[in-house]
Amino acid sequence: MKKNKETRSSELSRRKFIKMTSASAAAIAFAKASAGSAFSIVPSFAVSGLGHVTPSDKLYIAAIGCGGEGENDIHHYATTPKKNAVVSFLCDVDDRMAAPRMKEFPKAKFYHDWREMFEKENKNFDAVSVAIPDHNHAIVGLSAMQLNKHLYLQKPLSHDIYEARILTEAAKKYKVVTQMGDQGASCDGMFTLREWMEAGLLGDITQVYCWTDRPVWPQGIAWPEKHPVVPKELNWDLWLGTAASTDYIDNLVPFNWRGWWRFGTGALGDMGCHIMGPPFKLLELGYPTEVSGSASTVYDGIFSEADFPLSGPVSSSIRFKFKQKGGKDLDLYWMDGGITPERPKELVPDSNMNSILGDWPNLGDFEGSTLFIGTKGKAACGWGGRNPILLPLALNKEINVPKKYTRVTGDMDGHWWQWVDACIAGYGNAEVSSPFVGYAGPLTETVLMGNLLLRSFGIREKITRKDPVYGDQTNYNYPGRYKSLTWDGANMKITNFELANQFIKRTYRQGWGELKL
Repeated sequence: MKKNKETRSSELSRRKFIKMTSASAAAIAFAKASAGSAFSIVPSFAVSGLGHVTPSDKLYIAAIGCGGEGENDIHHYATTPKKNAVVSFLCDVDDRMAAPRMKEFPKAKFYHDWREMFEKENKNFDAVSVAIPDHNHAIVGLSAMQLNKHLYLQKPLSHDIYEARILTEAAKKYKVVTQMGDQGASCDGMFTLREWMEAGLLGDITQVYCWTDRPVWPQGIAWPEKHPVVPKELNWDLWLGTAASTDYIDNLVPFNWRGWWRFGTGALGDMGCHIMGPPFKLLELGYPTEVSGSASTVYDGIFSEADFPLSGPVSSSIRFKFKQKGGKDLDLYWMDGGITPERPKELVPDSNMNSILGDWPNLGDFEGSTLFIGTKGKAACGWGGRNPILLPLALNKEINVPKKYTRVTGDMDGHWWQWVDACIAGYGNAEVSSPFVGYAGPLTETVLMGNLLLRSFGIREKITRKDPVYGDQTNYNYPGRYKSLTWDGANMKITNFELANQFIKRTYRQGWGELKL
């Protein structure tokens, strides 16, 4: 039987490289060869990921994704203050994204297919950095950990809730250093907020509001009918990866894929980990117990609601209910697409709420904010915990809480450097701000719970009803709307609306296997 293009490009399967000799085998072989030596300096990739301190003082990194966030990640590895990171391999499916990095790092070997790179080069690097569209995060991340490679994975960890759980379990199993790319978790403001809370300035936190200017790409639209020729620089089949087969469309690569459920995770996936991260970390939240909310609707005619199931909504408002330690309830509200919480009464009428509560100071750069409401006071911060302030604003001059916690060197920049240092130190020997286990994994699952609600909001069933004036009318019922979905976090299951569970796990495209430990 003749093989199609999709099958041929997928022949280098996960099954093949997962069974390859891993870094651990290389380390054992080296140890045997070096028996009797008093002291040896070995490359870090010979023992990295085994739970030991690596004798080498450098971390050799394979970077998958060379543009956008990938460019930013690579820049930070190249500028570590200790000069202890080496970008030794580059990988991208789009030559337009890869070209600048290849020029910048001429000694780094380049691959289009990460599977080929893993197969041929797995003994030659210690760690993997992943900054690619959300739908391929999990399969690349899991494969890296199965090769005992440390992993830096951009937020959100995954496209689906199930994938986030698998990545978290894999981090436990393979004992590698993991870090999610939510650099705000390492910023000074996160520590300042913790010190304020522990000093009792806010009292008990009862509500949290999180909001963003996203989406800043098209959403609430139909899948385009025109299918242009794929750019010669882009390997479309590799870009699709685990996603269902579909034709190429304009304005998808390299940025707008975020608004399509096939590939992205919408406004929540783009900024949720940054903005919900501070309350999740500081209040030690686990899985939510309920989620409810609403989304904007688009009409294509009089009383005719458009059906755009492939695209995220223009805007949304979501409530997550948590049970805090000690048994108290907490409501966390998420808003996007121009929706904001009620203006705090502590602000003067003519001030810009978003500018005060979320901007980089004096830069007019609002991307999101978090507002904590406590029994004794209020505090807000920009995305990731940056620029924290107390309300009323006068308190910021009057109150001076002593610093209690050691900051991450480099503030947000230190998020990457911290991971590099921890990888070199070896699993379990140094802390990171966003490990998969205990933080990034459950946080990602929570963020994706919001998407589960939004996608349930769009489920529709055709019905016929009798109109007293116009007679029989064809219409639709939306069974997933305006109800609170109850969540069994441990078992990853909605317990009161079965149709919602279809969004927990998706089926990968033929040739890309199934994600499992």
